[in-house]
Amino acid sequence: MSSTKVLLVDDEVAFTDTLSKRLTKRGLNVLTAASGPEALKTLEEDALIDVVILDVKMPEMDGIETLKEIKKMRPLVEVIMLTGHATVDSAIEGMKLGALDYLMKPCDTDVLMSKVQEAKAKKTRQEDKIAEARALNIALRRGD
Repeated sequence: MSSTKVLLVDDEVAFTDTLSKRLTKRGLNVLTAASGPEALKTLEEDALIDVVILDVKMPEMDGIETLKEIKKMRPLVEVIMLTGHATVDSAIEGMKLGALDYLMKPCDTDVLMSKVQEAKAKKTRQEDKIAEARALNIALRRGD
């Protein structure tokens, strides 16, 4: 299985650098973005991103708005919301919009790695189901 590719989105550069290094040491392929628009541009350019770790509080375009756009663009990409300023309302809204989970900063790296692995597994299962449905559809059209 190929390495999991993660997009880490946070406007706090020092936090992003530190977390990126920690996740890379654990075998993840980590890309970073400092804003919602930058994250969307990266997702447009790289079709192999599996999981987005997304800060909620960002200037210009917050995490909830970014999540909505991610799910429109790439519905199978799993998103883990991450924030130091959580409210129950934003957590609920994020989950309703399709986020896999919602973690508080600073989060334990082991917990985050577990969530990333869960997200990658979920995405892979969804992709496998789509591939199976396509294969079945082709077989039915051919009369197999």
